[in-house]
Amino acid sequence: MISAFVRQRLRPLIGPAPSKAVPTELREAGGSGKLAPVIDRTYPLGEAPEAIRYPEEHARGRVVVTVRPGRP
Repeated sequence: MISAFVRQRLRPLIGPAPSKAVPTELREAGGSGKLAPVIDRTYPLGEAPEAIRYPEEHARGRVVVTVRPGRP
């Protein structure tokens, strides 16, 4: 907390520079099939409220809401 009555010195927190190797490794793993998303369940857009509630109790992976283009 910053106080007007106590002299404080603020210093920015600077972490190490991000490694360029990590994104390259992830891209290669995804492209080779070693890294794949885990999709637990898919829902159509009309069932979005159920899709939002589902992870609270059941999901072990991602929940996906699908949207079909050209449908009203």
